[in-house]
Amino acid sequence: MFMSDGPTTDAGVEHALAGGTPQRVGWFRFYFADERWEWSPAVERMHGYDPGTVQPTTELVLSHKHPEDYGQVAATLEEIRRTSGAFSTRYRIVDTRGDVHHIVAIGDQLTDEDGTVVGTHGFYVDVTPSLQQDKQDLLDEAVAEIAESRSAIDQAKGMLMVVYRITADTAFELLRWRSQETNVKLRVLAEQIATDFLGLDYDEVLPPRAAYDHLLLTAHSRIPG
Repeated sequence: MFMSDGPTTDAGVEHALAGGTPQRVGWFRFYFADERWEWSPAVERMHGYDPGTVQPTTELVLSHKHPEDYGQVAATLEEIRRTSGAFSTRYRIVDTRGDVHHIVAIGDQLTDEDGTVVGTHGFYVDVTPSLQQDKQDLLDEAVAEIAESRSAIDQAKGMLMVVYRITADTAFELLRWRSQETNVKLRVLAEQIATDFLGLDYDEVLPPRAAYDHLLLTAHSRIPG
């Protein structure tokens, strides 16, 4: 039995993101000892497979990486094995039809019931350019969102947009998914995420992305009660 700081069941993720449009967020787990992978139907579809038709392996996962990004992803995977730390990375995958998807992958430690780190888990976000606005427009929109928004949800959305360079819709999907997976009200979770992000200690240089990854994936555990 493993700690549920991250994704739990395929059905939970699919339910959280259901709505008649292509699902752009899905979860994964990677166990160090036996190099075992698990992924949600949404991630399976990102790679071009029908749900339940393929068993992911390290070789299969790496085979879908864009040739220009393969070295970066292989190095990230090796670093995860070595340090067992949180991570986030941006790269491209090529699905079974030859279509290229731009992916943001965010992960944190996966522990067993004794607290021993046994792997990594997290989620994939499909941020393919055809699904989002021009990059500069996104940054401008994110800054405006943070400056003008008063609600906790909008503030958290703006922060996620800046940190992960994603659209407002995708940021909201992330918040809604984490709310469903952790059984925490969306507003309460957004308030905690905003508090955690603003509470990071730094001077002129922003904290590393891994600090934001960890806070996002564990925010629910710091909510009182």
